[in-house]
Amino acid sequence: MHTIYLDGESLTAKKLFKLGNKRYLLDIAESAWKRIQDNHDYLMSIIHSGKKTYGINTGVGYFSDVAISEDKLKTLQKNLIKSHSVGVGPSFTIPRTKMILALRINILCKGCSGTSPQLIRKLVEAFNKGCFSYVPEQGTVGACGDLAPLAHLFIGLMGEGLMWDDDTHAYIPALEVLAKKNYEPIQELLPKEGLTMINGPQIITSLLSEGYHRGMILAEAADIIAALTVECLRSLATPFDERIHLVRPHYGQLSVAKRIKALLLPMSEIAINTPFEKVQDAYSLRCIPQVHGPAWDTLKFVNTILTTELNSATDNPLIFHESAAVISGGNFHGEYTAKMSDFLAIALHELGSISEVRISRLMRKDITGFEFFLVHNPGLNSGLMMAHCTAASLVSENKQLCHPASVDTIPTSAGQEDHVSMGGWAARKLLRVIDNIQNILAIELLSDLHALKFLRPHKSTEALEKIIALGEGVTELKDSDYFISPDIQALSKLIESGALSKAVKEYWEQ
Repeated sequence: MHTIYLDGESLTAKKLFKLGNKRYLLDIAESAWKRIQDNHDYLMSIIHSGKKTYGINTGVGYFSDVAISEDKLKTLQKNLIKSHSVGVGPSFTIPRTKMILALRINILCKGCSGTSPQLIRKLVEAFNKGCFSYVPEQGTVGACGDLAPLAHLFIGLMGEGLMWDDDTHAYIPALEVLAKKNYEPIQELLPKEGLTMINGPQIITSLLSEGYHRGMILAEAADIIAALTVECLRSLATPFDERIHLVRPHYGQLSVAKRIKALLLPMSEIAINTPFEKVQDAYSLRCIPQVHGPAWDTLKFVNTILTTELNSATDNPLIFHESAAVISGGNFHGEYTAKMSDFLAIALHELGSISEVRISRLMRKDITGFEFFLVHNPGLNSGLMMAHCTAASLVSENKQLCHPASVDTIPTSAGQEDHVSMGGWAARKLLRVIDNIQNILAIELLSDLHALKFLRPHKSTEALEKIIALGEGVTELKDSDYFISPDIQALSKLIESGALSKAVKEYWEQ
């Protein structure tokens, strides 16, 4: 099994997604240990000096002015974990929990938290042994960090709460799982370590990382499937002429036009032998670069912010041993990742919205020249009539989900935390938007595959025939009514795998 080394400096969304969804071991890069040790030593020197310092020998939040005696500091840290474990709702999936834990470890590698090397080693051991707590999805307001879910992430390692059991495929008491995995529960927390474990927007950032990774796959798939729909509707290729886009040279718009044009050339047998006489096409075909483009530009922008966030110290206070300082600030606030989650949901939504319009066009005999709903013996058979309804329902859901969560704030902690990001919900609903778009695109691809039955034996371009073969390889595609849902699910999984873009990568690189 391969090992990925964390250093607090070089984590990417792609690498974090791999840590959650594939089997890797974790370790800490040698370069991080000196930072970790030096800052921890300085923190301990503050304890011994007796100097009153927030989060180290005081209460937290509203109780920040309450001094805690040295003999009570370890109790304070355990109390913080217990009192903050107040989440509700279903647990994050195991891949998402793995991502959250890996990111939390990477943030500690910055060294600015003052965490002991021993605790970081225990977290790495937990990841490598598969000790993953029940982490409820709901309960964070995304400022002072994702306090509640992060507390649940950690409390299982202390032997309380629930933890995933590989044998029963269920959550059972954490102590039972830890015993099975030969993991000694964390018994003691040094000063600030409890606060450090829960302080930071790692829930939002991890989910946004998944959203970014999957959003890139969807954006590529949307371009490919749109090109196939252009082919099936025998639409004009002129809207993808580079000259149009060079005089409005947005990165995303140019990129989409270039990709689609590469898939449509050289002209196919379908385009040559089944032409439609037309001057121009509807917007859902003619304006694909202008509508898909902003999704690409937003993905690029989000990645810039996300890469910084993945490698940032985000708890409070922060330890700077070089300047002998402990500074209280607000790096825990989730506004950056909350806003990125909302931006990305809105931008990606249009990939599904315009896809549904293209699906609608494919259903109409007056537009396609095929039978209504792409089925033989219409009336006796309903074809893809209801598949289009499903796509329409998912677009409607996304319109509601795209209302930004990050424009809201509710003061908490008796007014001490009086502006919050609401990023937890922003990130969770981003993933729901992505799930819906993936299914919408699957329905568009299914519609294309059914439309092609009316165009055979003529072939599409070499590139698009590869996409057709992939789609036909996982579907039934019967001429009469059949159980359609499995086809949609199979195509959705095909899209999620990234196989579509891999199949045509060589044509995009020419």
